[in-house]
Parts: sequence; C-alpha cells; structure tokens
Amino acid sequence: MRITVFGATGNVGGRVVAEALARGHQVTAVLRDPAKPHDLPPAAALAVGDARDPEDVARIATGQDAVITATRPVPGSEHELAVATEGLLTGIAGTGVRLLAVGGAGSLTVPGSGGTTLAEAPGFPAEIRPIALACNEQLDLYRAAGPTVDWTYLSPAALLEPGVRTGRFRLGRDELLVDADGNSAISMEDLAVVLLDEVERPAHRRTRFTAGY
Repeated sequence: MRITVFGATGNVGGRVVAEALARGHQVTAVLRDPAKPHDLPPAAALAVGDARDPEDVARIATGQDAVITATRPVPGSEHELAVATEGLLTGIAGTGVRLLAVGGAGSLTVPGSGGTTLAEAPGFPAEIRPIALACNEQLDLYRAAGPTVDWTYLSPAALLEPGVRTGRFRLGRDELLVDADGNSAISMEDLAVVLLDEVERPAHRRTRFTAGY
C-alpha cells in the first residue's frame, strides 16, 4: 500500500514510518522544513508540505491509499493542532484517501467514574492540560467532518512512551483501557502496530478507538 505520514520525524511518526516500511509498504514521509536534519530511513520517500495547508495535503495525498498524521505542536502552540486538523480534513475531503490520526487520551472516560474523562479526573497533570484540551478539540473536528472524509482517530493509553514492540495489546472504544493494577499504558512501537493493522484491515471507519495493554 502507499502510505503518507505527516509528523514523520516525531516520536510516534518515526515509528509509524519504520513499521510501515517493515511491512513492505511504500511510505512517503512529509517534512515541513527539508533543511532540518532528520534520521528517516533511506527507504522512505520524502515530500515537502504543511498539514495546515489544504493544497499541500491534497497534492501529497493524491494517489495514496492512506494518510497518517502524528503531528504535535510544541508547548505554547497547542492551538496549531486544530489548524493542522482543519487543513488535513479539507485537503483530504473528496479524495477517497483514508485519514488516520494519532490523537490524545484526555477525552477517554475513566472506568468506574460515571463518565468522567481522563482530562477531568482529579490529579490530571496541569502541564499537559493544554495539549489534552487541544486533542479534545481535534477529536471534535473529526467527528464533525462530513461524509466525504474517511477518517479514523486513535487515542492511545494514558502513558505513551518509547518502549518495545510486543504486538500484544487490547483495543477499545471510548473508555480508557487499564490493567489489573489500574495502569494505562502502551509503547509507541505498539501504537504504530495498531495504526498499521487498522490501515491494512479497517475496522474503525469514521470513529475513535483506543489501544492499551
């Protein structure tokens, strides 16, 4: 399959590129600044573009089977996530190309809380509240997208860190996945597996789902 990745130089995006290449897919990694150093694999084709620009998105997405976005703004610029989301949705609309987004966990409901979301739960770290709220807005934009966009939104577990690729995880919908000890986590490597599984075997079209151990 032909897969394009926005945010390809980020922590999650880089692992998505590696997982897709390992599965034999043709991968295009999108760079906003081609002069900025990167360590993308030589097997990945490179394209220059900005997710915030619908014309860039449409140009780069043409002829692709799927576009994956794992973009994350730097602290203090969380508002840019909504701008990038609107650019992607507008650029993809009507192309027939699937759009899969790596989102946030803040909008997932906490088990046994009566519907309280993770971002609303007591003790949620104040330092990550801005990006959590930006991801909530991101999800709202996907849910409001019209029928011309074939989207999927993946919310990771509460703790998403570099780790190992186990290929063992659980999937859910709108509730935070926790283990027997109440922990919610998944490695970035396994999140990339989840995404590529969804690309190859679509099961969550025009909806949000989650993954965790």
